[in-house]
Amino acid sequence: MRNTRRTLLTAIATVGALASVAACGGGSGSAASGSGKTGGTYNFWDPYPQFDASSAWGKLVTKCGTDAGVKVKRTSMDTTDLGNKALLAAQQGNAPDVMLVDNPVVSTLVEAGILNKTGDLGLDTSSIQKNILGAGVIDNASYGVPIGANTLALYYNKKILSAAHVDPASVKDWASLTAALKKVKSAGKKGITFSAINTEEGSFQFLPWFWGAGGDLTKLDSDKGVAALSLWKQWVDGGYAPKDVLQNTQTTSWQEFATGDYAFSENGTWQLGNADKAGFAYGVINIPGQNGGSAPVPTGGEFVTVPVQKDSSRYDVSKKIVTCLTNSANLLTTDTTLTYVAPTAQVQAQQVKQNPELKPWVGAVAAARGRTSDGLGTKYPTISQPMWTAVQNALSGGKSPQAALDAAQTAASKG
Repeated sequence: MRNTRRTLLTAIATVGALASVAACGGGSGSAASGSGKTGGTYNFWDPYPQFDASSAWGKLVTKCGTDAGVKVKRTSMDTTDLGNKALLAAQQGNAPDVMLVDNPVVSTLVEAGILNKTGDLGLDTSSIQKNILGAGVIDNASYGVPIGANTLALYYNKKILSAAHVDPASVKDWASLTAALKKVKSAGKKGITFSAINTEEGSFQFLPWFWGAGGDLTKLDSDKGVAALSLWKQWVDGGYAPKDVLQNTQTTSWQEFATGDYAFSENGTWQLGNADKAGFAYGVINIPGQNGGSAPVPTGGEFVTVPVQKDSSRYDVSKKIVTCLTNSANLLTTDTTLTYVAPTAQVQAQQVKQNPELKPWVGAVAAARGRTSDGLGTKYPTISQPMWTAVQNALSGGKSPQAALDAAQTAASKG
């Protein structure tokens, strides 16, 4: 097992760079001091401090322990804190028995040698969509079971598009989207909000356009990457997007859209509840690729994992807890609570039947890919930071899109 102090400290820095962008965790919670595994108590960590013991999620965790014949001691904290504490706990030999972690962090924990393979545990992942499972696959081995996924799409204000004589069904590629923004601006309204902040949120929001042009994260400065960044720059320079995208988080970007003044907002599944409260009619369409079709979008969401233990006899119960948390009946309740798209086609169908608004999101998730997929693993943070820096440099006017991405590729190559 490769959990040397140096590897763990490097991994901790990586986890910090991969703070969750999916807005599901939110807030901060205090972790219990020490894992303290004794008798029939199994320790479970999750990034959901917003859900207390009386919530549907809290009750499910307790029930899964009871069904397995043990007591589950649940500790919740924000996702970055959880990843860091997991690495330190592993170093000290007292990692929790079961842990729910943000999907891009899985590869970092695997690199540190602290997660078990699902195959070794006998956990069945055959029904999971491959692209959702992919964020937890390293060297062809799966290291966790996804509890659900969220991703990005375009919300639109029906009243604004109608007044500007824009049919949302006409938005099929970048050219038609830009034409729609031009009509909206001519009608006296604002175009599109998104987050281009200099954090992982900025990269998360840029990826659909980068991938939608056919971009490859190992070649940031390709013509395809330049095309995507040039599109965003065109929107900002043309007044179709506000200059404050440079400071916008996904939350503040949504707040702009919620004013009712913007035609479009690039945002996530997790905003559906807020959209229903916004006070105006809205719709959702997939983010278009440069030349049509749905652009690949990054997956957000968490994986249920089983950390390595000194006492391997504990794995049988841990497996029961994981299986309980991720079976079809419980996934439906959990993913409804989290406004996530389920990772299996069976549960997705049930979700859409219950809530037709989820249909475009199921399509978006089907086209999604993990940020650490395609063998990137722990290389992703060394690419993402230069990428969001390039976005900042280009949109602020500091560098041309080509020059900004040239610098980003040079920095990423040294990572």
